[in-house]
Amino acid sequence: MSTERPAPLWTPDPARAAASRLSAFQHFAVEHHGAPRTADLPPHAAYTSFHRWSVDHVEDFWRAVTEWFDVRFTAPPTAILGSTAMPGARWFPGAALNYAEHVLRHGEGPGTADTPAILHVDERSPEPSITTWSELRRQVGSLAAELRALGVSPGDRVAAYVPNIPQAVVALLATAAVGAVWTSCAPDFGARSVLDRFQQTEPVLLFAVDGYRYRGKEHDRRAVVAELRAELPSLRQVVHIPVLGTRAPEGALEWEALTAAHATPVFEQLPFDHPLWVLYSSGTTGLPKAIVHSHGGITVEHLKQAGLHLDLGPGDRFFWYTSTGWMMWNYLLSGLLVGASIVTYDGGPGYPAPDAQWRVAAATGATVFGTSAAYVMACGKAGVHPGRDLDLHRLRAIGTTGSPLPPDGFRWIYDEISQDIWLASVSGGTDVCGSFVGGVPTLPVYLGEIQAPYLGVAAESWSPGGEPLVDEVGELVVTKPMPSMPVHFWNDSDGHRYHDSYFDMFPGVWRHGDWVTCTARGTFVIHGRSDSTLNRQGVRMGSSDIYEVVERLPQIRESLVIGLEQPDGGYWMPLFVVLAEGVTLDDDLRAAVETALRTELSPRHVPDEIIAVPAVPHTLTGKRVEVPVKRILAGASLAQTVNPGSLDNPEALRVFERYRRA
Repeated sequence: MSTERPAPLWTPDPARAAASRLSAFQHFAVEHHGAPRTADLPPHAAYTSFHRWSVDHVEDFWRAVTEWFDVRFTAPPTAILGSTAMPGARWFPGAALNYAEHVLRHGEGPGTADTPAILHVDERSPEPSITTWSELRRQVGSLAAELRALGVSPGDRVAAYVPNIPQAVVALLATAAVGAVWTSCAPDFGARSVLDRFQQTEPVLLFAVDGYRYRGKEHDRRAVVAELRAELPSLRQVVHIPVLGTRAPEGALEWEALTAAHATPVFEQLPFDHPLWVLYSSGTTGLPKAIVHSHGGITVEHLKQAGLHLDLGPGDRFFWYTSTGWMMWNYLLSGLLVGASIVTYDGGPGYPAPDAQWRVAAATGATVFGTSAAYVMACGKAGVHPGRDLDLHRLRAIGTTGSPLPPDGFRWIYDEISQDIWLASVSGGTDVCGSFVGGVPTLPVYLGEIQAPYLGVAAESWSPGGEPLVDEVGELVVTKPMPSMPVHFWNDSDGHRYHDSYFDMFPGVWRHGDWVTCTARGTFVIHGRSDSTLNRQGVRMGSSDIYEVVERLPQIRESLVIGLEQPDGGYWMPLFVVLAEGVTLDDDLRAAVETALRTELSPRHVPDEIIAVPAVPHTLTGKRVEVPVKRILAGASLAQTVNPGSLDNPEALRVFERYRRA
């Protein structure tokens, strides 16, 4: 990759950059915590210097974050970082706080009480319904009191089988207020998938909807809820949330009754590392990892990420399309943490028209809108024109994640939304419930590149031997601890599974499992998962680079590339494609695919075979499944390869059995 700096797609107005919260925080850190003065440096050099300070002076940086955001420690920490070991770092030992208290303090004052905390939209009504800060506080106070009366105490697990609706936000905050541990699944998960998750954590209470609406249809989930009740012996109560208007099943409690009182929330003061919630890995090759994050770690990390890197605060409206089964739903609540309003949306991503998410952003006056890279690319293929057809004048920033956003996605944003929009492509994971690299409001945006590593994140690209790389593809590593790294995995008493997940390759260094390039100008390019890397003729290649080129062709809806080592030492690299309606995979289309890959990437990227398949399998959160397909092609049975409950369409895997090479 050339070190010559290309022209940026977007450069922040200097006045806008200077007025950002990140700039204000940097001035604070200079004046009070010894951060370097960078006023005379150009933006890239200034940010690089500040970032270097944030990872070289970890304790000074995080002390500055907690002071800047006025983190309320009801018991003071004895240190910032008690141990720097990875795994095993101990953040803010001795400190006590509560995540929910930091969210709901924004509704305490008379100036904010009647402003929106949540704007909710669903498929039936484009007009948002509003939950004010005062109403949110009231409902959380009522529900938290009822949870205590029901015997829910600190450390108990509370599960939720709910869509992205305001009740889910209330339930999480009430759970956190009493010190219980939240865990959730979206209601499109089947019973087996939910049980694979909830049985690990043994919840004492379950919030459950009777159903949900998706793509214009009602989906009754009462039978699934009944199965969950039967298979979770730890449950003492079930709370019925009537999305479809049905009556509570026998023995269940009614949501409305539990949230009716006028009560001020009471917050348990908890150790910094007390569990806040349990998130789950995709679980494609076994039981999902039950990843535990802490009250303190999430509070300080999300304050930093939302308040500085998304430049969010009071007056903003934050919409990220997500479900409660994806960590981005938990991340969406970081908007509340910094005093912004959040937008919850329950519905299909492209229903009733491909521009559905843009319509939600317009209807709610979103200032920051986040979505998946796949949705951006789908909008490009569908030929929608949101910037022309909708009123998006309040929108100042767009975030993307879930998979790498190809250069064509960057171009589409600037062509079809606005030339003056900040595109914050981010990359992180469920593992840290946030990002390692992403948006910086003071820096320009370059085609196909993520702007920079986040403050406090020592992100690098490493060779297999552990040497830092620049302008070369390597493993994404983090060399110093972050507060939101898991405190542990559930039911992993000796830490063996946690260690093997991140620290097996480089002792004491977090290896995330992504292939990444760190450019000489400090930007990052994600190439896909390293555990499914293509390695042809000794050259490592990212699958996402191939997807970008192939899926630019209008005849191809989606693709999946696999690299398979052969017993004779050879290498087989098939490309599976899902064709657009009415298209046939003939010699002309094969030639077009091969020519595009050879021309835009290299001859090494041209597959050995191109094979049409009906569908590409995905995880329940929409990510392409590469490793299980690779194992099937190598001869493993479906039962040995994948947990079918972790997939959106398990039957899509069966077609790959025809192409086994072992």
